[in-house]
Amino acid sequence: MSWPQRTASEPEDQHLRSLGYEPELVRRMGGFGNFAVSFSVISVLSGGMTLFGFGLVTGGPVVMTWGWVAVGLAVLLVGAALAEVTSAYPTSGGLYYMAQRLGGPRWGWTTGWLNLLGLLGGIAGIDYGAASFIAAFAGLQWGVAPTPGLILTIFAGVLLLHALLNVFGVRVVSLFNAVSVWWHLLGVALIVGVLTVIPSNHQSLSWVFTHFENGTGWTSPLYASAVGLLLGGYTFCGYDASAHLSEETKDARVAAPRGIIRSIWVSLLAGFVLLAGLLFAVQDYAGVSAAAVPPAQIFLDAVGATGAKLLLLVVIGAQLFCGSAETTAASRMIYAFSRDGALPGSATWRRVSAGGVPVPAVWLAVSVAFVLAVPSLWSPVAYGAVTAVNVIGMNPSYIIPVYLRLRQGDRFVPGPWNLGRWSRPVGIAAVVWVVILTVLVCLPQRAPVTIETFNYAPVTLAVVLVLAWVWWKLAGNKFSVPVVEDPHLARVEAQIV
Repeated sequence: MSWPQRTASEPEDQHLRSLGYEPELVRRMGGFGNFAVSFSVISVLSGGMTLFGFGLVTGGPVVMTWGWVAVGLAVLLVGAALAEVTSAYPTSGGLYYMAQRLGGPRWGWTTGWLNLLGLLGGIAGIDYGAASFIAAFAGLQWGVAPTPGLILTIFAGVLLLHALLNVFGVRVVSLFNAVSVWWHLLGVALIVGVLTVIPSNHQSLSWVFTHFENGTGWTSPLYASAVGLLLGGYTFCGYDASAHLSEETKDARVAAPRGIIRSIWVSLLAGFVLLAGLLFAVQDYAGVSAAAVPPAQIFLDAVGATGAKLLLLVVIGAQLFCGSAETTAASRMIYAFSRDGALPGSATWRRVSAGGVPVPAVWLAVSVAFVLAVPSLWSPVAYGAVTAVNVIGMNPSYIIPVYLRLRQGDRFVPGPWNLGRWSRPVGIAAVVWVVILTVLVCLPQRAPVTIETFNYAPVTLAVVLVLAWVWWKLAGNKFSVPVVEDPHLARVEAQIV
């Protein structure tokens, strides 16, 4: 198979050279494909479904519905602020490259490690959630008991599947993500339609939008509601995938920012419809809350075993698409971070196959994700901690480039997609929200706090930051992110060479 030859006349490759990188990945992805990656990673049929049971006991319907809207609007501000910086610096490194250019090496290094933690936690959370739903399907179909050991085994198989899909190349990834968009949208429509038409009984409008439940063990309803925002906080993660895929996207300076924004607002609408549809169809709140996979119980109660199995297959398909997209984004981050010498063994992880795929980075991503989910064998709340790891890594890494862009003021040179006079107020609001969310996901989720209910996300964050600090001391001098002071001069020099 022959790959297209790049020439100095290609504007996106010229711009990439002006940022200090020689193009190595293949630009086969259009604007829709770039949007599809982020939309697939957000995946309302993954995050919204796998944390549905979490939401039932951390505020219940009122927090799940209105909390979703509030978090979605706040995330839209973060996405807009990040999209503006992405337009100026469209590289596979994404967030850490932006931080490096705007704040210096230490900012870039810290942002990169946080982003990497979030991406790997995202793979673990998405694919473990898929494994849980597959186990629920197996229980309905063959009477298999969904033990922690079985779920972890299925999880390993899902990770293997996603690794194999990703090594086939960007064309396969782009096709999968395009299909994923329609699978998600039609899947939400199908699930909500079935749950609207078939059940004879539905919850009232006031119950869905005002009923409160607190099963956290904490007495404060405000505290329980705050913890419940993790449902939206976890689901609305991963839209930086559009930035990580920018070196494989045509017209990336416009397509990548648009991909970020579209993925958020489309997910906001689709997720709200999905959550409301599920809540209207709840037949037995206590039974659903106590179920291993609450959405599966809703399906079973509302439409029977056959219908429940079919709807579960729709959800599982969406989750598999989501995990594949997250693996793609994480592998590009590992590749880019290694290209700049920031990871132990960088020479290995930065290798690219003849087909333009960072294959070693793919295998590293799924291997670390597996390790993150191993505590699920012993801890019943491990999944909540894994999702918190995702949020606690991703959101600070999103906001650091935005904060640094605010600090730059008029010195920042925006790309073709920018917020204009709204840049500063949107950026400030985004920073405030992420600070609040980061504090929330570090809080204990259940009471009393024991070794089984302990939220190990803050500990994971501390370990990663310590590891990043130690590795900075040992090998920070190898961190070589190109910093080109004059992009126009660099472009001319690249053409001459």
